[in-house]
Amino acid sequence: MIIDLRSDTVTKPSKGMLEAMMSASVGDDVYGEDPTVNALEQKAAEMFGMEEALFCPSGTMTNQIAIRLHTQPQTEVICHKYSHIHLYEAGGIAYNSMASLKLLEGEQGKITAESVAAAISPDDVHACPSVLVSLENTMNKGGGSIYQLAEIQAIKDVCEKNGMKLHLDGARLFNALVETGDDPKAYGAIFDTISICLSKGLGCPVGSLLLGSKEDIKRSKRIRKVLGGGMRQAGFLAAAGIYALDHQVDRLKDDHAHARQIGDILKKAKYVSNVMPIATNIVIASLSGITPEAYLILLKEKGVLGVKFGPNEVRFVTHHDIDSTHISVFEDVIKSI
Repeated sequence: MIIDLRSDTVTKPSKGMLEAMMSASVGDDVYGEDPTVNALEQKAAEMFGMEEALFCPSGTMTNQIAIRLHTQPQTEVICHKYSHIHLYEAGGIAYNSMASLKLLEGEQGKITAESVAAAISPDDVHACPSVLVSLENTMNKGGGSIYQLAEIQAIKDVCEKNGMKLHLDGARLFNALVETGDDPKAYGAIFDTISICLSKGLGCPVGSLLLGSKEDIKRSKRIRKVLGGGMRQAGFLAAAGIYALDHQVDRLKDDHAHARQIGDILKKAKYVSNVMPIATNIVIASLSGITPEAYLILLKEKGVLGVKFGPNEVRFVTHHDIDSTHISVFEDVIKSI
């Protein structure tokens, strides 16, 4: 048995999802003629109370499109120093948008309205104008931490006061929503653009969506094209997204329960010095007396996969292919080391 906890991107489509994919009606999406892609985009936009949506191959692409949309060369994006758009998108902001970054500190990977206000660049020829704030919810490097709506609204107020746009990297937004019970439309009312990922906790093989105004999505289609993201009969993939939104959101609570169980198991291990607070499906543990590299080799030999996530940290992510049996085996493995 292999217990793959490297990421929630390693899942395989469920039987129902595969059936939906194989029976999808398709057309050429670049011409706007794929009925299943159109249905997915409309469904997601309506869910968040936004005007339109755009289906793309990846969350990196939807984030990069949004940043390109909201910035110009020599302008500035404000975000947390551990943001995915900074650490894990291959320098895309510099490459695609020629924009600068202002990186903020913040507990569990989150920034505050006060820190954003203090970070805004002055109107000075030596500075890059601050034009965009990007948040990540849940926050990967923060152990799946969640922004509360009041925190987000306060940041939005700062943005509006200073003429800045607000983007959400919502790669795991549905993990946050099932925990807080917030209405997705509340997010649509606050953010200018939202990226949601279908291939993480929702279990799709491919795909993310960018949500925004009609005008922003029109411009985003041109940016998607130049990035090579125009797909043809993409309805087979979009059908997986529709199925996931209909059937695989509420079950994210199971992943969160499994993550908390994993956290409790790790806390008892003599070589674990700390486990970051667990809000959703991500577990980050700090090690003592053993390097992450050596520890992961030991785990792999016993059929458990995780990833290094810092100088002394490892990360485990639960998903729909992990059940109670896997958790029991994981416990036995941890006790054996």
